[in-house]
Amino acid sequence: MAGPVPHVELHSVTKRYGATVAVAQTDLMVLRGHVHALVGENGAGKSTLGKILAGIVRPDEGEIRVSGQAVHFGSPRDALHHGITTIAQELSLVPSRSVIENVFLGIEDSIGGVVRRGALRARFNELVRQTGIDMAPDPVVRSLTVAGQQKVEILRAVARRSELVIMDEPTARLSSSDAASLRRLIRTLAASGTTVVLISHFLEEVLEVSDTVTVMRDGRIVRTSPTSAETKASLIEGMIGRSLASAFPAKLVPPADAQVVLRAQGLTREPYFRDIDFEVRAGEIVVLAGLIGSGRSEVARGLFGAEPHTSGRVELNGRQIHASTPRDAIRHGIAMLPESRKEQGLILDRAVRENVSLPHLASFSSAGVISLSRERMGVGESIRNVGVRLASISQRARSLSGGNQQKVLFARWLLAKPKLFIADEPTRGIDVGSKRNIYDLLVDLAATGAGVLVISSELEEVLGLAHRILIMRHGHIAGELDGRTATEADVMALAFRARRES
Repeated sequence: MAGPVPHVELHSVTKRYGATVAVAQTDLMVLRGHVHALVGENGAGKSTLGKILAGIVRPDEGEIRVSGQAVHFGSPRDALHHGITTIAQELSLVPSRSVIENVFLGIEDSIGGVVRRGALRARFNELVRQTGIDMAPDPVVRSLTVAGQQKVEILRAVARRSELVIMDEPTARLSSSDAASLRRLIRTLAASGTTVVLISHFLEEVLEVSDTVTVMRDGRIVRTSPTSAETKASLIEGMIGRSLASAFPAKLVPPADAQVVLRAQGLTREPYFRDIDFEVRAGEIVVLAGLIGSGRSEVARGLFGAEPHTSGRVELNGRQIHASTPRDAIRHGIAMLPESRKEQGLILDRAVRENVSLPHLASFSSAGVISLSRERMGVGESIRNVGVRLASISQRARSLSGGNQQKVLFARWLLAKPKLFIADEPTRGIDVGSKRNIYDLLVDLAATGAGVLVISSELEEVLGLAHRILIMRHGHIAGELDGRTATEADVMALAFRARRES
């Protein structure tokens, strides 16, 4: 019996953007009916390669073959003609239309321009049966969760008889349960004969669902291997070009008599959290762990004044404070890295300089007039200190990679030398090399005497960073663990423990 055959082949494909070579002399073979993963740091070229396959980007050199036939894609429509479509991280649905309308948009059954709704519903029901995606046809897309919208995108791809689906970071915005469902769906698609090209930062996901994995670095393919021959450590080593002896910096344990920077007592904001008591000492990294919806982010936003607690007491360096707005919190020396840097942290279409200096304009002003030279000097120094890679501080924040965008937020807050630094999911959507940079920044910040409070959903990150771990469940602190001795099983046991009685 013959083995898998090539579905798509790239030969000597190159793509340049000015002097930057995004993809260099790349040869790639994707087998039909396989899940083929592309991994690499931001800027490695994997998304550009995916866009070339999807007809979104035209290569400057090289050849593309589909089922052995040379093709030239001038647009995504050309790729779709050959059965190739893409599901991007930013979805492209029509929010005001229904599920069924989005699925069949442009390929409706009609007679004389009138849509045959009965035939359309029959096709939709067959799609649901074929894919196992349980979706109702009539809800308006904007009413769906992100996971639901991604299911609509997949149904739309299958409805167009797509034989190859490119998924770019499909689980980046999903909860853990929705991400697990999508991974099962990817395997279902492959089992039905659909080829999937998966671009992902989540190496556990890659190892779980893919058949083949291609590692990229600096626009070139390092290697392509059966996934069974790879481990997380081997993938990381291939991506960054060196052995990663430790994913986390050494823990610098603060002295037992270190000053209490933050003391929270009885913090309550129904229905999100209630009777929250904890401390963070100078030089200490405390991690709030727990399941999504346990109240972790709400506690952090309450401390920062974004969603103030309704009762309870907060002390900073022994002095009671009242932070009813972020402005109050900043004035008291509290800084916060929000969960979504794009929606809650950065002004993406403004310059990096403006994003960094925004909360500190008073320190660069005299009589209400901003000194641009002082602002540039202060921002430039802070940018260098956190290691942001960019051409100019006048560059728009949108143009930076996820890791560099996160470092811009660090640069913003390190200008003020905060007493308490809160980081909510500080490495979400960031490649492994940049993750280590972020961890180093957090550890260095703690070493200056600041208290650091981290919210994280990644167990490896929780255990790798924390001096102490506070596990939240249903708005309560379910327990505390020593970061030096805690295990994944310890954290999960507390996270899933029955709700504490009031």
